[in-house]
Formats: sequence, C-alpha cells, structure tokens
Amino acid sequence: MKEACGVVAAHSERGVDVVPKILRTLEALQHRGQESWGFAVPDRPVFKRLGLVAEWRDYEDEVAGYAGSTGIGHVRYSTRGRTSVNNAHPIQIGHEFSIAHNGTIVNVEGLAASVSAGEEAVSCESDTRIVGQRLMQLLDGGDDWFSAFEKLGKELIGAYCFAILNKQGEAIAVRDPRGYRPLSLGWHERSSTHIVASESCALSAVEAELVRDIEPGEMVLMGKGGKLESFRFAPKMDTAFCSFEYAYFAHPSSRVNGVSVYETRKRVGKILAKRLRARGDVIVPVPDSARPAALGFSLVSGIPMDEGLMKDRYKRRGSIRSFIEPRQESREEVVKQIIPIREVVDGKDVVVIDDSVVRGTSARTLIRSLRRSGAKKVKMAVTFPPIRHPCKMGIDFPTSEELLAHTVADGDVEPEELEEKVASALDAEEFYYNDIDGMAEAIGIPRERLCFACVDGDYSKLQGAVRVPTEEKRQVGP
Repeated sequence: MKEACGVVAAHSERGVDVVPKILRTLEALQHRGQESWGFAVPDRPVFKRLGLVAEWRDYEDEVAGYAGSTGIGHVRYSTRGRTSVNNAHPIQIGHEFSIAHNGTIVNVEGLAASVSAGEEAVSCESDTRIVGQRLMQLLDGGDDWFSAFEKLGKELIGAYCFAILNKQGEAIAVRDPRGYRPLSLGWHERSSTHIVASESCALSAVEAELVRDIEPGEMVLMGKGGKLESFRFAPKMDTAFCSFEYAYFAHPSSRVNGVSVYETRKRVGKILAKRLRARGDVIVPVPDSARPAALGFSLVSGIPMDEGLMKDRYKRRGSIRSFIEPRQESREEVVKQIIPIREVVDGKDVVVIDDSVVRGTSARTLIRSLRRSGAKKVKMAVTFPPIRHPCKMGIDFPTSEELLAHTVADGDVEPEELEEKVASALDAEEFYYNDIDGMAEAIGIPRERLCFACVDGDYSKLQGAVRVPTEEKRQVGP
C-alpha cells in the first residue's frame, strides 16, 4: 500500500487542547487525501473514519470525547491497497505508539522479512504498519527514538514523512533524507503550539506562523519537557524534491521547500507561452490547479483567459480531485462535475491549460464536453512533462500501462511525435507538453535536486548518496 497523503503533529507547551487545530489542519490538507482521515491523542483509541475530514461533524459527540495537548493526524490517499478503516491512519502499533505516513517504502518486502525473522511472516499490504513494527523491534531492543531512527534510516529505501505519537505523550515528526515529500514546522503564538504539517497551507488555516521546512533527514520531538528537540538521524545527501508537488499536488497557497507553489505555477505558464506555438481565441484553465499557469500563459501570449470550465461546488463532493480518487469510475464521475460555460467557448478556438496528463481520463472527458458546448477547436498545453514511468515515491503512477504518454508511443520518440500521438488519443487539434528544464526553471530549484523519475525513469536517487558527517543533536526554538 503506497501513500501520498497529509500528516500533522502538534504539541502545546501551555497544555492547550490541540484537537481542534488538528481537525482544521487536516481539512486544509484534504487535497492530499480524500479516502479516509484520522487522529490520535494520548490515552485514547485512535479515531479514524472513511470519507472527508469535514464529516467529523457527523461524529461530533464522539470527537468531543477526545482532547490532549499533543496529537497527530492524517488524511489518506492510497495508490494501492483497500479503502478501509483498518488501512486508515494513524495506525496503532501495540500499546507503544501510533504512526501516520506520507510516502512509499520501496523495500517493504525486505523490511518485512527483517520484522518476521524467526517469527510468523507479516503482511506487506501496509508499508506503514511494517515500519511501525520494525520501530517497535528497535525500541524493544533498547534504542531510544533518536537511535532507532538512525538505524531505521539506513534500512529504509523510499519516500517518507512520519508523524508518531508515543505512549509518553510525545509527538515525533520525521522526513526522509532525500526530502521527496514536503514537511513544514509552524508556531502558534497564542497557544504556544508547535505544529508540523505536510504543507504550510495547513499552518495558515490555524493562524500559525511558518517557521521553516523540516530538513531532509531530520526528526523533531515535541513534548519532552515542553521543549522541541531536533536531531539529524541520517547523513546529508543530495535532495530529490518531488517536482509533481509543484505542478499539481500541493496547495497553491503553500510554500514547499522555500518556494511559492502559486508563483511556480504562474511562472510555468509564462514559460509554456514563450516556448509553444499554440494560438487561439481564449485560454481556459482546468480547475483548480491549472489557474495560475493559465494566467501566466495569458499574460505572455496575449490570449485572453476566461473561466470556460467550472466545478459544480454546490454538491457535497464538488471540491473532490479526480486524480487522487482510487478507482477509474470515481475519477470519471468527478470530471463530469466540471461544467463548460457555453458562452465562453462556443465558436472559439480554445486553448486548454492543465497541470498534467497522466491517464488521460480528465483530458479526454473535458475535450468532449467542450466540443459539445460549441468549441470550434480544442488545443491543450500541460505544465508537467510527459509521465511515462511509474512513481516509486508515493504518487499514483503505479504502472506504465496506465500512463497515456507510455501507451501511445512505443519506445523513445521525438517530443513533437509524442505530442501528435497524444493529441490524437485525446481527440484534440493540438497538444503540447512542458519539458524537464522548463519545469525546473519554473520551480527555481536545479533539476539535479528535483525528482523527475516519472518522466525520465531515473530511480538512481533511491540508492546511492553523497554523504557528509552526521550533525549532533541540537535544540531549536519556535
């Protein structure tokens, strides 16, 4: 079971109840996971449910029984594994701790073999549960949390951000040494609360100040003597920040690895407009993540932008994202809730701007609906390069056979030929991709510090690393 979800950990130095903040931060991270949600506080069973976080009000009487000055939370988006309450996070590990995870452990089978050595074999369905069981082994063997993660960090291959609540009432947040997934540290002054969340937008939702990103290879422990401790559990190595976070996954109001997601998307639209020969009467963004890119494209190209596609937000699931729905029929149903505005597109040469094309589900459906609404021509430009390889770091590109850019072309083809084949498959007059250099330029981080494995198939960053001596344990303030 691979995850690309949202995690939260919080601790109030003044003993203020953090459950309301955890719920609000999880609501702000809903774009990272729509299948299930949950949270944990000391001395209470883990609370988790299927569905959306906003539905916590349906369980208000039960939630009212939960309070604590320390806690963790999670929203789930799975790329493999059943959608069930049992698979929802946080996951309880014995009586010692609960754990929530954002990412994918690639070598989960080998880790499971270590856990089950000399004992009954364990299931590999949940990489999070296996990591938790391995942590339990290390702790039972006499390690403290710091030394346990020093050892575990040498064993894990993959992407991970963990939020852990132990039986001592301490919250622990961990980010993998490559920094594939984002993790931010915030401070809420009025309640003297440290908050760690997958994105800074969640901190803004509770009026907390973004302090900094959790560094790759860093763990922080909150609640021990009221202090926040920081420790580098793994040597420094070259980063591999996920480029797809900037194109689609992250919220536009977030700052990821010090970079504004909104400004990145706006810049990538400008870069596309400079590079492409696409011309038309109107620029139409696919809601919602493509809006900044469409604005940037319009500013440079001079083609006016208009809202030719609107999500039906009057239904309960109007804000659902199609890509992270677990089943194909669910994705198609979400896209059908995006309604063309006939007055914007009728008789027009329409240039549709989207963040990416993965399976082609959304693009094909939207192009058909624009034609039914009278569009004379439909062209499409996407901000992310062609996705031709599976993601092993927690985004839902599990097999090449699901990926449109892989299925339409046998082997390597020239970019123009690939774009023609994709245009034909989507029934678009023209189709254009960004490339790796254009995406890296928009992000403003050198391409060698980003992960583009889903584009170029280079998974080498999962293995070797440039190492420097481990730093000593250090205290950090808010």
